[in-house]
Amino acid sequence: MPTKTLLICTVGGSHQPIVTAINNIQPDYVYFICTGNDPGTGRPGSAVQITGKGSCIKADFTDEKPSLPNIPAQTSLAEHQFRVCEVLADDLDNIYSVCQQAISQALSNFPDCRLLADYTGGTKSMSAGLVVAALDNKAVQLQLITGNRSDLIKVRDGFENTQFANIENVRFERMIEPYLRSWERYAYSEAEAGLKKIDSPRSPELKNRLSLLRDLSRAYAQWDNFNHDNAWAILQTYASRLVTEPQQKLLANLRRLNDKNPEKRDAARLFDLYLNALRRAEQGRYDDAIARCYRLMEWSAQWLLETQCGIKTANIRAEDIPDKVDLSPNRDGIYQAGLFAAWQLIKHKTTGPAAQFINQQEKHLLHHLQCRNLSILAHGFEPIKQVDWQLFQHWLDQEFIPMLLSETKKCGINGLPLQLPQSYQ
Repeated sequence: MPTKTLLICTVGGSHQPIVTAINNIQPDYVYFICTGNDPGTGRPGSAVQITGKGSCIKADFTDEKPSLPNIPAQTSLAEHQFRVCEVLADDLDNIYSVCQQAISQALSNFPDCRLLADYTGGTKSMSAGLVVAALDNKAVQLQLITGNRSDLIKVRDGFENTQFANIENVRFERMIEPYLRSWERYAYSEAEAGLKKIDSPRSPELKNRLSLLRDLSRAYAQWDNFNHDNAWAILQTYASRLVTEPQQKLLANLRRLNDKNPEKRDAARLFDLYLNALRRAEQGRYDDAIARCYRLMEWSAQWLLETQCGIKTANIRAEDIPDKVDLSPNRDGIYQAGLFAAWQLIKHKTTGPAAQFINQQEKHLLHHLQCRNLSILAHGFEPIKQVDWQLFQHWLDQEFIPMLLSETKKCGINGLPLQLPQSYQ
């Protein structure tokens, strides 16, 4: 069965563009977007050109009396082949809603139809409403009636022709916009999933851009999930295109996160974990943020003890345990140190910024650990409140992170690395 052609068109004061569109297309069904009687004056709107009886249309605007029948009569449209959809002349919301309903009904009644939207006629608001509604649905093809002009007022009757509107770029930008906005929330996985659903554009330029956006979203999603190797495998493909200073700094940081030297790599990953916690907090996930910061403090102690003392907290030699640190062997006879015990070892086994930190901040550390222990993700039953996170983060920023930066200078890390991007630019 041949595909049916449906037309949605806005109707204004001139009948000729509408007649031209219908005669050129020969649609099986037409939705006329028209104005009814003016609410203020009661004067008839453009609907009269569709439903008027007898001679209801002037052949020329300057004619004294109408001499032509309505548009369906002029184009041989039967009553069952069209529908009049009335709108308010300059109410854009109303027009957009009515056009949306017409598009939805057309596609529901004729799922496999060729659906055209002609925005030539009507008020500016009517044209805008139909265009926006059409852009929202990729099944709709936009067109207008145009031609050579002898003045700035209108195309002369008899010189009109149908022209399809080039909207691929506009529609593409509208489709990708909500997924790129996901970057603002560091929701890269959400962006990747949405961009995967978009059909590949015909334009080679847009096709390449879609591929780039998908891949960048996937790379940052991998990075956000601590899959640094996978993130690097993707981003290095686009290294020649990531040329801005922030992009170059991000690539340099990612190289450090994949460094072959474990001391340098783990130092970089400590700050990467902190930035990850800040991203969770920006999403309002304060329990997740504090859980990551607990791991940050624990891992920092482990890194410091291993690099400065050769001590692994998972299996500590008895001779490495100072008298002032109370540790008991586990059921297998192995000495292990949790977070606080590890920092006690730092206090008594090292002399650098970390030792100074724990000597000065031990009570504050215990206080913030208690906040974490009450979390649902630890041993408690209450969600972390925003104010709890803010106090914890302030302490980290003022005391913990500066100490850690002092310890990581020898690894080439002199400042907190750049946060992952919140926009494509």
